[in-house]
Amino acid sequence: MKKSSFMQGAFIATFGIVFSKILGMLYVIPFYSIIGEQGGALYGYAYSIYAIFLGISQAGIPLAISKIISEYNVLGYYDARDRSFVLGRKVLSFLGIICFIIMFIFAEPLAHIIIGSVSGGNTIQDVTFVIRVIATAVLVVPILSIYRGFLQGHKYITPTSYSQIIEQIVRVLIIIFGSYLAMNVFHLSLRAAVGIAVFSATIGAFCSWIYLYFKARKNKKQLYKRTLRVEEPKITDKQIVRKILLYAFPFIMIDVFKSLINSVDVFTLVPVLVNGLGYTAIKAEAVMGVISTWGLKINMIIASIATGLMVSLIPNLTSSFVKKDMEDVSLKINQTLQWLLFFTIPMTLGLSILSKPVWTIFYGVSDYGPSVYQYYVFVAIATTLFTASITILQVLKEYKMVFFGLLLGLIVNASLNVPLLYAFNKMGLPAYYGSTTATILGYSSCVILSLWYIHKKYKVNYEDTLKKIISIVMTTFVMVIVLLFLQRIFPYQSTSRVFSIFYVTCYSILGIVIYFAIAFQSKLIYGIFGRENIKQIMKRFKR
Repeated sequence: MKKSSFMQGAFIATFGIVFSKILGMLYVIPFYSIIGEQGGALYGYAYSIYAIFLGISQAGIPLAISKIISEYNVLGYYDARDRSFVLGRKVLSFLGIICFIIMFIFAEPLAHIIIGSVSGGNTIQDVTFVIRVIATAVLVVPILSIYRGFLQGHKYITPTSYSQIIEQIVRVLIIIFGSYLAMNVFHLSLRAAVGIAVFSATIGAFCSWIYLYFKARKNKKQLYKRTLRVEEPKITDKQIVRKILLYAFPFIMIDVFKSLINSVDVFTLVPVLVNGLGYTAIKAEAVMGVISTWGLKINMIIASIATGLMVSLIPNLTSSFVKKDMEDVSLKINQTLQWLLFFTIPMTLGLSILSKPVWTIFYGVSDYGPSVYQYYVFVAIATTLFTASITILQVLKEYKMVFFGLLLGLIVNASLNVPLLYAFNKMGLPAYYGSTTATILGYSSCVILSLWYIHKKYKVNYEDTLKKIISIVMTTFVMVIVLLFLQRIFPYQSTSRVFSIFYVTCYSILGIVIYFAIAFQSKLIYGIFGRENIKQIMKRFKR
């Protein structure tokens, strides 16, 4: 195994995560055709609850371990470093068992909260069943995550990227073949098919953990190597556990509040659309399926860029912060924001323009899918910036501000969700656009507060980033104008999946060529990634 620098690690982690997300996005094409919109809503119910309890069961400890391992390596505290991994594993095992028990016992009350009095779609029994099935994943995923955090703390990014790909491949195979066999061969219920699909999270995580376990065991000498010779202070297990929990708490808040923000729609959207705005249960759940499952799957491709960056940013930014190299801290923060926006802005606008053919490729013809997703895709930009800004605050140990930022985002989203649903409906716009707007405003308020605080306290100057954003927006604007002009000449008028693939491929290639041609011509890409890094990437690409 080889250690990775910040930029190398970011590229490797992002590639691995994007690749696994692409797999996760592609499987929904057959999966959607197997279980349909109602099955998608049921799948989304299970995963929304699972995400909350997964955030609790993991408790941010894997990322905290990554940060602690990096910190102790810099200081040369090797005994404390090694014990941190063991103690973190014990804590996560305990939390996983507790969360599994809670999810299993309280599955039915949770189902009542989600469905309420709505009838005509999925039943209380259906939702209860899938929540109990997916509860098994919280017994395995936390242990897998602790191994990832341990390796990432040592700056070994490649094995963790491979493990994500393995996890996703296994998961996708079980989802597709399991649900197909359940529905079309054994003629089981929709509930059984979705149950098999959500159980794939458990099996995929287990296979991925096996890979990392043997990888860590094989490279034991590298992982436990001691290069510095310093007098290590006595650090007790109690102090280490306290430090793990202290570092983990903001990550708990990030995961839980992010899940809560997303779950605002789960608890409010269907009841308001049905009981307040006259939608049928079937139509309301179709909209809910787009937001909680189908649209979210496509957005994950954009969001995975932020995830890949964070994997590399946490140990590298921690090292710079421990060394008190604030110039490098400022540089890495600005690099993170610039890289995120360089990719997410054009991807988001491109997907919005091509929402109808993209939706047809993955899910076929839908009354609500393209309309909902055309606007919902903009949540991806807000989500990526939210993840980056909150993670940076956490690395800088600004725990109070992390909490205030997350709380602000949740309050803004929860307080505006229902009023905006009615407001958009009154304006003659699709009511569900109000829900998406509330989500974007919730994330954005947290981002603005976080970045303002970092600037105020740490004197991080965003002037260069603001200039880069203007260049990115201008470059994207040119790309969008060309694509919209071509759409006027060659409008999309087809329900064929094959034609849709051809249509999206042509427009995507053209958009990428225009965007990168302008980025190279204006030197924007060199300013963000560095000329040497671009040259190295081009050399590898040529090979």
